[in-house]
Amino acid sequence: MKYVIQNCTENQLPEILTIFNDAILNSTALYDYKVRTMETMQSWFAEKRASNSPVLGAFSADNQLIGFVTFTQFRARPAYKYTVEHSVYVRSDMRGYGIGKKLLQEIIKNAVSLNVHVLVGVIDTLNDVSIKLHESEGFKLVGIMNQVGFKFGKWLDAAFYQLILNTPENPKDDN
Repeated sequence: MKYVIQNCTENQLPEILTIFNDAILNSTALYDYKVRTMETMQSWFAEKRASNSPVLGAFSADNQLIGFVTFTQFRARPAYKYTVEHSVYVRSDMRGYGIGKKLLQEIIKNAVSLNVHVLVGVIDTLNDVSIKLHESEGFKLVGIMNQVGFKFGKWLDAAFYQLILNTPENPKDDN
């Protein structure tokens, strides 16, 4: 499977929307009930751009988006400025080809270049594939919040995984 990883633009929002909505309807990767709309995706993308949060996509040879990865500030408080929460999504028919691994590796590189210190992944504890993927890239389980979600008629537990990076060289308290 040949693909390239590059920045997404607003042109990919319909494809991102399709991938998100599939995850909402068919998995516990997102603890959402309602599918997203193009309007919500445009707001989402504008927020990503305003906060300098990357949206990287894996594109097939025919330029179709087959997966994407992004991150956002972990919490709004200033002392969290070096910590981000990331998300990795691969189109359902493209899973099992190592695309998620490559996307995760790219967002880690991106985080280093942006002086991020900690990447956090919040993963449903039943998502063995995502857990193994994160562990393979050095993420460590730092805690489980039990029964914090309810979807598909059952309580869901959220596992928090983190990767501590060697950046930034000179962290500062100020903004």
